[in-house]
Amino acid sequence: MTIATILRNKGSDVISVGPEEELGKVAQTMVRHRLGAVLVRGPAGEVLGIVSERDIVRALAEEDGVLAGQTAADVMTRKLFTATPDTPITRALEMMTDRRVRHLPVLENGALRGIVSIGDLVKARIEEAVGEAAALRDYVTTG
Repeated sequence: MTIATILRNKGSDVISVGPEEELGKVAQTMVRHRLGAVLVRGPAGEVLGIVSERDIVRALAEEDGVLAGQTAADVMTRKLFTATPDTPITRALEMMTDRRVRHLPVLENGALRGIVSIGDLVKARIEEAVGEAAALRDYVTTG
């Protein structure tokens, strides 16, 4: 199973913010859409970085709880780890574990195709395992 399978079921809509967006507004966007992270995109739609809950907590800790005046560009993670639609789910899970990230933007030929979270991947992997177990059970009981 690949990332493309998840995007077909989940959809490819991506909530993003601009680099100048105030961090308080970024947090409100994340809460409104029930997201753990949002992509930061430039005027041409290019992906510049990602702001996660961890980035916001880190900013709060470093600035004694004051976010005023900080923007998405100030706290975003600029080094992104990405996947393609053809990336196997197991490989994506390995990447997330190794790199300690919870979200992977999905790019194809430089174009954004979606984003997947670790929750999306775990859910898909569980569904796959349940399907495999059912197929084995059917094979054993009919054979």
